[in-house]
Amino acid sequence: MTTIRLTENKVVTDILVVGLARNSKSKKLEIESGDIKLDVNELLPALEDMGATGASDEIIKLPGATYKLLVLSGLGESSVNYSAETLRRSAGAAARSLAGAKSATFALPHSSKSELAAIAEGALLGAYAFDEFRGTSKSERKAVLAAVTIFAKSANSAESKAAIKRASIVATNTHIVRDLINTPPSHLTPESFCARFKKIGVAGLKVEIFTDVQLKAEGFGGIIGVGQGSANPPRLLHLSYTPKSASAKKIKRYAFIGKGITFDTGGLALKPAQGMEAMKSDMSGAAAVIAAAIAIAELKLPIAIDAWAPLAENMPSDTATRPSDIITIYGGKTVEVLNPDAEGRLVLADALMKAAEVGAKAGGLDGIIDVATLTGAQVVALGTRTSAVMTNNEKLREEFLVAAEKSGEQFWPMPLPEELRASLDSPVADIANIGDRMGGMLVAGLFLKEFVAAELPWLHLDIAGPAYNEGKAHGYTSVGGTGVSLRALVTFAESKSEL
Repeated sequence: MTTIRLTENKVVTDILVVGLARNSKSKKLEIESGDIKLDVNELLPALEDMGATGASDEIIKLPGATYKLLVLSGLGESSVNYSAETLRRSAGAAARSLAGAKSATFALPHSSKSELAAIAEGALLGAYAFDEFRGTSKSERKAVLAAVTIFAKSANSAESKAAIKRASIVATNTHIVRDLINTPPSHLTPESFCARFKKIGVAGLKVEIFTDVQLKAEGFGGIIGVGQGSANPPRLLHLSYTPKSASAKKIKRYAFIGKGITFDTGGLALKPAQGMEAMKSDMSGAAAVIAAAIAIAELKLPIAIDAWAPLAENMPSDTATRPSDIITIYGGKTVEVLNPDAEGRLVLADALMKAAEVGAKAGGLDGIIDVATLTGAQVVALGTRTSAVMTNNEKLREEFLVAAEKSGEQFWPMPLPEELRASLDSPVADIANIGDRMGGMLVAGLFLKEFVAAELPWLHLDIAGPAYNEGKAHGYTSVGGTGVSLRALVTFAESKSEL
């Protein structure tokens, strides 16, 4: 993991990162170097001659006299106050471009703790690579930027130091999510997923693992039904965090649930070969909620969290669930499985029921949030960078969207139209697992809603597109697993901790 520190003294690294923007009125380039003053009289004409634009993701490297290398990272349109996300992306793009470097100082404009934190987050998130499974090519790969120093006048303030610590915790756990997503399915089964978190060693965190034998005995028909076609048996991982302050005062309690299909072939509804390799990312939700719980515990937030990861591998075999089979979800509701490739909602249904039961025994839940790479319809509707939010509680949705925007993650509210519910009716069971194809993302949300009590505030986050980047790296986002939703969940927990 890249190290990070603050400084308010002179730059001691050979590499200096600054921002580059273009004034929308004058159309001239502007160099944004934060609390460091640079002589730009010669630089700006040279940059214009080079065709620099200052656009987001643009990186220009120039040799310098004072600094061995000056890195200019695009900020887009110049502004008196750049948004935290603009700074986060600019720092991330710079960090990505500095693979192989030992250290760099980032001098980007900021005027608040949140903007400083965004720069730190972006740099740390951008300094990521997944090389665990490289063999002969590993020696050819450049290591990520080893050390980041952020230049800030407020470097010695307690607030700034706390912001940097938080950024490091968030980035470290985002890297955990990315690593899990990028790990090949032969090395990440339900069992090995759980093994990674068996001994965490973070204060206030407890780990519970339900084996396939327990799941079958206790009636988790969704998880068992999805996983029964695989040689790798399913699991249910439960992380619970209770802060020390819990006994002193009433604290809020939330449950996070993440879809954990460690590989999805579609089962007997076999997917086409093209694109199936990306199905190792079908456990992105599980990775995000587990790592978010760890981050919340490491931040010592005064909020209780139950994180649930229903884990299964959806494979075709002679023991796999067949189209038209009927399974019984935890709690008794029966589901006709018309399509074994609509499996994520089945494991989530089990976990939703169990989470509510455990939450009620602990004094009640203030809300429940599930995170899932659930439908291809999400990608059709919102693309690959914006996730969907569905809910039975508008207040909870608005609170989450505020937190998501603050975190820099893009979410968009989607409806749950009641007229689509009838398409889930089954002639032989309580409900079918698929309904109308049109509006499929919303139909999936309506299915999950059936397993949440009306009075329990609930959010469903469909992250199907944003969870796995199959395009080019951009900003602080690498190719492969992105870690999306972790930052939003942690920021949401922080907002509820302050109440």
